[in-house]
Amino acid sequence: MAHQENEPFIIGRPVEAVMVPSGQSITLQPGVAGFITQALGGSFTLYVEGNLYRLAGSQADAIGKDVAMTPELPPNATEDDVRELAWQQMRSCYDPEIPVNIVDLGLVYECAVATNEDGTRAVTVDMTLTAPGCGMGDVLVADVREKIEAIPTVQRAAVNLVFDPPWSRAMMSDAAKLQTGMMW
Repeated sequence: MAHQENEPFIIGRPVEAVMVPSGQSITLQPGVAGFITQALGGSFTLYVEGNLYRLAGSQADAIGKDVAMTPELPPNATEDDVRELAWQQMRSCYDPEIPVNIVDLGLVYECAVATNEDGTRAVTVDMTLTAPGCGMGDVLVADVREKIEAIPTVQRAAVNLVFDPPWSRAMMSDAAKLQTGMMW
């Protein structure tokens, strides 16, 4: 998803977006102009009229970009296959203000998959935030839920925000520490 920093766009159709950091849904109207400030993990952070919004990759056509691909499972996928794809999907979740995915930031503690009686799956994720008062909590939880529920056979994703143990930079991958300048 290559783009220039602060690439301009014009909304081409009414589209739902999420205000950052409040998590409030809003409909952006056709003809509204703005700039893409971040395009990572299939979603976009948009700067429009002094505000930031998160636009899901499934709605990218509204700003003239390619729609994010739907994740795929092999035939006869196991719970392990679903769990692996869930982790992959979470690696495409980014805080709209930080260019590091939430898995490498160390925000995801657990991902469990259970098969329901009808063959569908339920996924449960325990995750945290870099600080309990982080205003991005609702936005990140919704992004994780949306991306996991896009996995074939997943009927429901429960995303629990937990603060025990508290997050620390020690939970970050070395790549994330290097990228954020916290490699000391």
